[in-house]
Amino acid sequence: MAMIDTYKNNVHRKKQEILKLNEDNAKEQKKIADHLNKIISAKQSISRTKSESTINSKLREIERYEKSISDFEKKIANNHQKIAQKQKELNNEENKVAKEEEKDYKKQQQEEKKRILESAKRERELNSKLKNHDFLHHQTKVEISRMKELPKKINVLFLASNPTDQTQLRLDEEVRSIMENIRKSDYRESIEFKSVWAVRPLDILQALNEFSPTIVHFSGHGSAQDEIVFQDGEGNTKLVTKEALVQTMTATSDNIRVVFFNTCYSKNQAEEIVHYIEAAIGMNDSIGDNAARIFAAQFYSAIGFGKSIKIAFEQAKAALMLENIPEEQTPELFIQNGVSEEELVLVSK
Repeated sequence: MAMIDTYKNNVHRKKQEILKLNEDNAKEQKKIADHLNKIISAKQSISRTKSESTINSKLREIERYEKSISDFEKKIANNHQKIAQKQKELNNEENKVAKEEEKDYKKQQQEEKKRILESAKRERELNSKLKNHDFLHHQTKVEISRMKELPKKINVLFLASNPTDQTQLRLDEEVRSIMENIRKSDYRESIEFKSVWAVRPLDILQALNEFSPTIVHFSGHGSAQDEIVFQDGEGNTKLVTKEALVQTMTATSDNIRVVFFNTCYSKNQAEEIVHYIEAAIGMNDSIGDNAARIFAAQFYSAIGFGKSIKIAFEQAKAALMLENIPEEQTPELFIQNGVSEEELVLVSK
């Protein structure tokens, strides 16, 4: 497990510990309220009787209740100290997560810088060769021919949602695997991969308008009621219905050709969306975190080699079988009526 995942798990655990302590304090507060009511009742009994024995009995009750209240208050104070300590530990773990994310970002920047430098180096080498007139004439024709054969550019929009009140998924590993496989493919320069994290419902429209994607990829949790789990402003669960998703896709479907629901129980969303989009992938059951990652990574690898949607889907299922993950029947591919699945190729050769 990567260090960042360990830190994230620690953050989740500390939050649960703080929540438990707050719940314990709430229970103690309730006990205090109950005992105060009992004290009031005992005092009322004293005011209504002249019996010395009754009065003494009620005074002893009041004394016991007051002692219990003192014990409850001590426990609450002790819990507050624990909460303060847990909060410090939580802040420390969150700082570790932030540092790891910064390290990953810097690493990506360095890799991108290296790629740019290598690309610039190749360009300089080519320009050096073109200084020769005879070679220039030949190379120009070669370059013109090569440019005609270049694959089309497509945009992949990865929408990730991982609410804090849900089981935490390793969506960062899914993105890393996808990007790595795209980089290894023949037509990696033809695939622009954009990821948007901690997605709230209205973020979808903004991202679709901003990036004009060819493929829209949803990654996270799904529900058996045909809903996808997004986040609210506090980072907690916000459910979006199948109907809302379909309306969103149809309202922005000019460039969208494939919608990939890499979420549990998303078959119905995919089946409905192909009335308006050429192809969609959904899951007919829950799918494991590892299976979702491997399936998606191989799917985009095949796309990057110029394979059709049908072949890419079948290769992704084969990847699950090669890894001995018995979930190859969970993903389903839906194609719009009138569209040939073999001819549906996003990156042409």
